[in-house]
Amino acid sequence: MKPHPSSGVPRQPLHTRQVVCTGFLREDGLIDLEGSLLDTKHHDHDAWYKVLPAGAPVHRMRIVLTADLQFVIHNVEAVMDDAPTPYCPEIVAGYKSLIGLKVGPGFKKQMIQRVGGIEGCTHLTELLGPMATTLYQSTFDLLRQAEHARAASDPDYVVPKPWVIGTCHAHRADRDEVRKRWPDSASASSSPVRLITGDE
Repeated sequence: MKPHPSSGVPRQPLHTRQVVCTGFLREDGLIDLEGSLLDTKHHDHDAWYKVLPAGAPVHRMRIVLTADLQFVIHNVEAVMDDAPTPYCPEIVAGYKSLIGLKVGPGFKKQMIQRVGGIEGCTHLTELLGPMATTLYQSTFDLLRQAEHARAASDPDYVVPKPWVIGTCHAHRADRDEVRKRWPDSASASSSPVRLITGDE
């Protein structure tokens, strides 16, 4: 056991969860988001239906979500490579019910209605949260380039104020840099905006 660098108290590892999300631009212009979740324990684990040795995957799951640049979901593929019970893989087809939803305000509420509780897998459903924010990160530059290209070809087009304004401390609407570049942003709220997981 190694002591924690700040507390100096010896400790031992128990459980590690790794979540990786990657966005891909497809040749057809759609975006593939690939999310993976891996849970391992640092000791032998009795998972009720089987005993797993230390380091063996408790959960090893993936979702590939395909969306357009308006953030509408076109397809969802869920896969369970490792799960603690024989019943877990039965629910993967249920994630197709997300097709047609738009990632944005209200997405979390609609997602839970379709794949929450007994209609889904706790871990796959949790994985959708970081995948949704990865969609925003993956398309940020693509959307900005498209907006500037349109502005260059259409003198009447005004590049809209970025959605990120007002979503966190660094992007406060009343910050001087923001007000200089987007004067109309002063009337925007400086409070956090839940763009991805809002329940409205």
